[in-house]
Amino acid sequence: MKVPKIGILAASSLFLLAACTGQPEPVANPQIPTIGSTQPAVSTATTTPSETPTSAAAPPPAPPAPPQTPAPQPAQDGLCKSANLKLSLSDGDAAAGTVYRKLVFTNAGSAACTIQGFPGVSYVTGDSGQQVGEPAVREGTKGAPIKLAPGQSAFAPVGFTQVRNYDPAVCKPTEVRGLRVYPPQETASMFVPLTGTGCAGDPPGQQLRVKTIQST
Repeated sequence: MKVPKIGILAASSLFLLAACTGQPEPVANPQIPTIGSTQPAVSTATTTPSETPTSAAAPPPAPPAPPQTPAPQPAQDGLCKSANLKLSLSDGDAAAGTVYRKLVFTNAGSAACTIQGFPGVSYVTGDSGQQVGEPAVREGTKGAPIKLAPGQSAFAPVGFTQVRNYDPAVCKPTEVRGLRVYPPQETASMFVPLTGTGCAGDPPGQQLRVKTIQST
C-alpha cells in the first residue's frame, strides 16, 4: 500500500520543526530521582550552653577528725616528792657540843618512791620563813637509793651545834621557829617546827650539819 505523500510531508515537517527548536523528544514515564532533605541533621545529644549557669557542686564531705591523742604526761622518775612526804624530828644523841636528831621522811603517798642523798636544811624565823644563818653543811658521802613503800620511812641525821658557845657579837643569836627542808633532788620545800636559837651572823663553826639519808 502506498503512503500518501501528504502524510510523508507532514511527518517530515514535524521532524524538521523539532530539530530547529532544539527541544528533546518527550520520553514516556520519566524516572524522577529522589532528592534527600536539604535540612541539616539535628543532633539529638543534649548540650548545655556554656553561658548557662550551673548549680554549684556540693562540697565533698569533710574528712573524719583524727583521733585525739592524749597530752603527754610528765615522766614519773619514781623519786619521792615533797607533796607525798611527811616530815618529823625524833630525839637524838649529843656529841661534843652537837646534838644529832633524826629528820624522818615518811612516804605518805599511794605509790612507792625512791629517796637518796642529802636533804637541804636551814633555820627559819618569822611568819615569812626568813632564813637564819647558813644552811647545814654535808657530812660524809652520799648513800645508796632507798625505796619507800607507802607508809615506810627513812631518816637523815641532823647535827645542831650549841650556838651559845659562840661569841654573841659574832653569832647574833636569833630565835627560830623551825627548819626549812628540801628533800633530795627536789625544789619544793617542806617545814618542820622546832623552837630554838640560831646564829644570824657568821660564827667560826657550823651551826647545822646533815648526813645522807639512811634506812630506818
